[in-house]
Amino acid sequence: MVDYLVSTHGLSYRRSCHALKLSRSVYRYQPVDKKDEDVIETLLKLTERYPRYGFKKLFIKVRQMGHGWNHKKVYRVYCMLGLNILRKGKRRIPSREQHSLTVSFFLNQTWSADFMSDALVCGRRFRTFNIIDDFNREVLGIEIDLSLPAGRVIQILNNMRMMRGYPSRLRLDNGPELVSLALADWAEKHEVTLEFIQPGKPTQTSYI
Repeated sequence: MVDYLVSTHGLSYRRSCHALKLSRSVYRYQPVDKKDEDVIETLLKLTERYPRYGFKKLFIKVRQMGHGWNHKKVYRVYCMLGLNILRKGKRRIPSREQHSLTVSFFLNQTWSADFMSDALVCGRRFRTFNIIDDFNREVLGIEIDLSLPAGRVIQILNNMRMMRGYPSRLRLDNGPELVSLALADWAEKHEVTLEFIQPGKPTQTSYI
């Protein structure tokens, strides 16, 4: 409409914008085609590593990685990817990148860990947390108790350090104790890569 007034009636751009009650900055605005591939890639990597993090904690991680995107842009992409949608009554497990069952060639390259359960004579259930080294199938530890929360799992892994140090990778399933924020922070602190299996693919932890 501004261009029509200028070309047809010979008005200036200023008078045309004033007649249409349109800001001149709005008229001159040119949309910038900013692609979101970098934001998408960053968010997908972070949700893979921290599956229980919400937007606030993910945004802190984005800033810690050195990205200067504001929270509005990151949140828009966050919602576009459907990461803000929670399914009531069901824990949301992110889709995992498929990892083949690689063979370890030296000690502490990859550990596998998982839970097992059984019952006492009285019928009370108990659990065992088992850790092995994939290289030589050495059993590094079997912890037995009625309850083994995430904090206890971290304590067990720290006790292993006194004998063997920390592994380069730790292969786990998607149990609630193993995808916890506490374990993710522990792994980042000690530079241990948490290698989660795909949901519904227990053969990817066949060593343990």
